[in-house]
Amino acid sequence: MGRVDDRLAELGLTLPTVAAPAGVYVPAVRVGTAVYTAGQLPFVDGVLPATGKVGDGPGLVAPARARDLAATCVLNALAAAASVLGSLDDVARVVKVTGFVASEPGFSGQPGVLNGASELLGEIFGDAGVHARSAVGVAVLPLDSPVEVELLLEVAPTS
Repeated sequence: MGRVDDRLAELGLTLPTVAAPAGVYVPAVRVGTAVYTAGQLPFVDGVLPATGKVGDGPGLVAPARARDLAATCVLNALAAAASVLGSLDDVARVVKVTGFVASEPGFSGQPGVLNGASELLGEIFGDAGVHARSAVGVAVLPLDSPVEVELLLEVAPTS
């Protein structure tokens, strides 16, 4: 086990199995010293634990719940990255997080939802987890997921 695996264990977390792509793409691609992940949904054991739009009110996914789901997306994205790296210890820093929130028309709290992703990356990677970010509200996401997250990681050069 490496230092990132040790840190995940300290946090009581494990990386899930990489989700099979829902289309013609791969979960992650390494290009030189960068790893780009595909957008990751908050699957847990192959199932979305919540679906629908994020907002306040009956029938909507509460922002606090969506925040937790964004953190789950990060674990799935890190699993995808690990699948091309072998070890997350090769991650030098998290460069960018792009998050999409399926939002009910009056909802404008997308940054708060994406804080769930950003805070978890900070807990895992420390200063190397501080990143640039976009938090985008959208009408709908694949499979009616409330949130989707993709990562851009800087990694050690290959030898």
